[in-house]
Amino acid sequence: MKKIGFLILSVMLAVIVCQAQPGQRTFDPEEMAKRQTAQLKEALGLNADQEKQVLELNLESGKKMRELRQENQGAGFEAMREKMGKIREEQDKKMKEILTEAQWEKYQKYQEERRSRRSQGRPGRN
Repeated sequence: MKKIGFLILSVMLAVIVCQAQPGQRTFDPEEMAKRQTAQLKEALGLNADQEKQVLELNLESGKKMRELRQENQGAGFEAMREKMGKIREEQDKKMKEILTEAQWEKYQKYQEERRSRRSQGRPGRN
């Protein structure tokens, strides 16, 4: 149950990030991957090898998300959200292989804190 909630919130994050940046209609997976990787490097203490792997993983996932958005413009939100959830699930599986057990625990807490901060900023969520 917790995993499903995580996936739904991860997908919502991806959608919110794209919508929350006025004037930025193009989703640049490379810039997003660099930003996400820098944040994770700081939060998790990634070594150089891990940083490279996480960057590649974030870029791969970002490209898949962009393709999905382009293919599903005007299509149902629920179907796209489900597909995004699968991309995030695959990303998390690979991320767990890259990180140490301690880093994985930090990663999960980091994601939970980010979800918490996002929900606090939305009207009707407090």
